[in-house]
Amino acid sequence: MPRPRKIREIRFKPEISSFKPQDTPYTPEKLVLTFDELEAIRLRDLEKLTQEEAAQKMNISQPTFYRLIERARQKVAEALIEGKELHFQGGDYTMAQLEMKKFTCFQCGYNWEVPYGTPRPNNCPKCGSTNVHRAPEDRGYARRGRGRGGWGRGAGSGGGRGPPQW
Repeated sequence: MPRPRKIREIRFKPEISSFKPQDTPYTPEKLVLTFDELEAIRLRDLEKLTQEEAAQKMNISQPTFYRLIERARQKVAEALIEGKELHFQGGDYTMAQLEMKKFTCFQCGYNWEVPYGTPRPNNCPKCGSTNVHRAPEDRGYARRGRGRGGWGRGAGSGGGRGPPQW
Protein backbone atom coordinates (compact mmCIF):
# COMPACT_ATOMS: atom_id res chain seq x y z
CA MET A 1 0.00 0.00 0.00
CA PRO A 2 1.56 3.36 -1.03
CA ARG A 3 2.12 6.18 1.40
CA PRO A 4 -0.52 8.91 1.39
CA ARG A 5 0.51 12.06 -0.48
CA LYS A 6 1.63 14.98 1.64
CA ILE A 7 -0.47 18.09 1.17
CA ARG A 8 1.57 20.89 -0.46
CA GLU A 9 1.30 24.50 0.70
CA ILE A 10 0.82 27.09 -2.00
CA ARG A 11 0.82 30.87 -1.71
CA PHE A 12 -0.49 31.75 -5.18
CA LYS A 13 -3.56 30.87 -7.18
CA PRO A 14 -3.95 32.36 -10.66
CA GLU A 15 -6.86 34.62 -11.52
CA ILE A 16 -7.23 32.81 -14.84
CA SER A 17 -8.25 29.18 -15.27
CA SER A 18 -6.47 28.44 -18.54
CA PHE A 19 -3.83 29.64 -20.96
CA LYS A 20 -4.24 29.13 -24.69
CA PRO A 21 -2.17 30.05 -27.74
CA GLN A 22 -3.85 32.86 -29.65
CA ASP A 23 -3.49 31.73 -33.25
CA THR A 24 -4.18 28.02 -32.94
CA PRO A 25 -7.41 26.34 -33.96
CA TYR A 26 -9.53 24.65 -31.33
CA THR A 27 -8.04 21.38 -30.14
CA PRO A 28 -9.84 19.08 -27.74
CA GLU A 29 -6.52 18.06 -26.18
CA LYS A 30 -5.77 20.09 -23.09
CA LEU A 31 -3.02 19.77 -20.52
CA VAL A 32 -3.81 20.14 -16.83
CA LEU A 33 -1.24 21.97 -14.72
CA THR A 34 -2.13 21.49 -11.07
CA PHE A 35 -1.94 24.40 -8.65
CA ASP A 36 0.96 22.78 -6.78
CA GLU A 37 2.88 22.35 -10.07
CA LEU A 38 2.24 26.00 -10.90
CA GLU A 39 3.47 27.02 -7.44
CA ALA A 40 6.67 25.00 -7.99
CA ILE A 41 7.34 26.89 -11.23
CA ARG A 42 6.61 30.20 -9.53
CA LEU A 43 8.97 29.55 -6.63
CA ARG A 44 11.86 28.07 -8.62
CA ASP A 45 11.74 29.92 -11.93
CA LEU A 46 10.12 33.25 -11.04
CA GLU A 47 11.19 33.79 -7.42
CA LYS A 48 14.57 32.11 -8.12
CA LEU A 49 14.54 30.08 -4.90
CA THR A 50 16.72 27.01 -4.63
CA GLN A 51 14.97 23.65 -4.72
CA GLU A 52 15.60 23.27 -1.00
CA GLU A 53 14.09 26.69 -0.19
CA ALA A 54 11.10 26.14 -2.48
CA ALA A 55 10.47 22.67 -1.04
CA GLN A 56 10.54 24.12 2.45
CA LYS A 57 7.99 26.79 1.50
CA MET A 58 5.71 24.10 0.06
CA ASN A 59 6.21 21.84 3.10
CA ILE A 60 7.53 18.93 1.02
CA SER A 61 10.87 17.17 0.63
CA GLN A 62 13.43 18.30 -1.94
CA PRO A 63 13.13 15.06 -4.00
CA THR A 64 9.35 15.51 -4.12
CA PHE A 65 9.83 19.12 -5.22
CA TYR A 66 12.22 17.97 -7.94
CA ARG A 67 9.67 15.50 -9.34
CA LEU A 68 6.92 18.13 -9.11
CA ILE A 69 8.83 20.81 -11.01
CA GLU A 70 10.07 18.36 -13.65
CA ARG A 71 6.49 17.28 -14.33
CA ALA A 72 5.33 20.93 -14.46
CA ARG A 73 8.13 22.01 -16.81
CA GLN A 74 7.38 19.07 -19.11
CA LYS A 75 3.74 20.15 -19.39
CA VAL A 76 4.63 23.81 -20.01
CA ALA A 77 7.17 22.83 -22.68
CA GLU A 78 4.64 20.57 -24.39
CA ALA A 79 2.03 23.35 -24.37
CA LEU A 80 4.45 25.90 -25.81
CA ILE A 81 6.02 23.68 -28.46
CA GLU A 82 2.89 21.84 -29.59
CA GLY A 83 0.46 24.75 -29.15
CA LYS A 84 -1.72 23.05 -26.55
CA GLU A 85 -4.02 24.71 -24.06
CA LEU A 86 -3.05 24.68 -20.37
CA HIS A 87 -5.74 24.40 -17.69
CA PHE A 88 -4.98 25.24 -14.06
CA GLN A 89 -6.86 23.01 -11.63
CA GLY A 90 -6.60 20.45 -8.87
CA GLY A 91 -3.61 19.03 -7.07
CA ASP A 92 -2.88 18.07 -3.47
CA TYR A 93 -2.59 21.50 -1.90
CA THR A 94 -3.76 23.86 0.78
CA MET A 95 -3.45 27.63 0.77
CA ALA A 96 -0.72 28.71 3.18
CA GLN A 97 -1.47 31.36 5.74
CA LEU A 98 0.40 34.35 4.37
CA GLU A 99 2.46 36.36 6.77
CA MET A 100 1.97 40.07 6.43
CA LYS A 101 4.42 43.00 6.38
CA LYS A 102 3.23 46.17 8.10
CA PHE A 103 3.88 49.62 6.66
CA THR A 104 3.35 53.16 7.91
CA CYS A 105 3.12 56.41 5.98
CA PHE A 106 5.16 59.00 7.84
CA GLN A 107 3.28 61.76 6.00
CA CYS A 108 -0.34 60.99 6.99
CA GLY A 109 0.13 58.23 9.62
CA TYR A 110 -1.83 55.60 7.66
CA ASN A 111 -0.98 51.95 8.53
CA TRP A 112 -1.56 48.95 6.22
CA GLU A 113 -0.34 45.41 5.55
CA VAL A 114 0.85 43.56 2.45
CA PRO A 115 1.65 39.83 2.15
CA TYR A 116 5.28 38.73 2.22
CA GLY A 117 6.45 38.06 -1.30
CA THR A 118 4.86 41.20 -2.71
CA PRO A 119 7.09 44.15 -3.58
CA ARG A 120 7.64 46.97 -1.13
CA PRO A 121 5.03 49.70 -1.72
CA ASN A 122 6.41 52.91 -3.23
CA ASN A 123 3.49 55.11 -2.24
CA CYS A 124 0.94 55.38 0.53
CA PRO A 125 -2.44 54.05 -0.66
CA LYS A 126 -4.22 56.85 1.22
CA CYS A 127 -2.28 60.04 0.43
CA GLY A 128 0.18 58.94 -2.27
CA SER A 129 3.27 60.03 -0.32
CA THR A 130 6.59 58.29 -0.92
CA ASN A 131 7.52 58.65 2.76
CA VAL A 132 6.62 54.97 3.41
CA HIS A 133 8.49 52.74 5.88
CA ARG A 134 8.10 49.43 7.69
CA ALA A 135 6.03 49.91 10.82
CA PRO A 136 8.24 50.15 13.94
CA GLU A 137 6.65 47.06 15.52
CA ASP A 138 7.32 45.05 12.37
CA ARG A 139 11.01 45.80 11.96
CA GLY A 140 13.22 42.77 12.47
CA TYR A 141 15.30 44.12 15.32
CA ALA A 142 12.29 45.42 17.22
CA ARG A 143 10.63 42.00 17.27
CA ARG A 144 13.68 39.96 18.10
CA GLY A 145 15.21 42.27 20.69
CA ARG A 146 18.57 42.68 19.01
CA GLY A 147 20.28 45.51 17.25
CA ARG A 148 21.43 45.88 13.70
CA GLY A 149 24.48 43.65 13.89
CA GLY A 150 22.89 40.89 15.94
CA TRP A 151 24.02 39.62 19.31
CA GLY A 152 27.56 40.37 20.36
CA ARG A 153 28.04 43.81 18.84
CA GLY A 154 29.05 46.86 20.84
CA ALA A 155 29.94 47.45 24.47
CA GLY A 156 28.47 45.30 27.19
CA SER A 157 27.52 42.52 24.86
CA GLY A 158 28.91 39.76 27.02
CA GLY A 159 31.64 38.74 24.60
CA GLY A 160 29.35 37.95 21.67
CA ARG A 161 27.85 34.75 23.08
CA GLY A 162 24.11 35.35 22.92
CA PRO A 163 21.91 38.03 24.37
CA PRO A 164 23.26 40.42 26.99
CA GLN A 165 22.91 39.23 30.55
CA TRP A 166 21.19 42.06 32.42
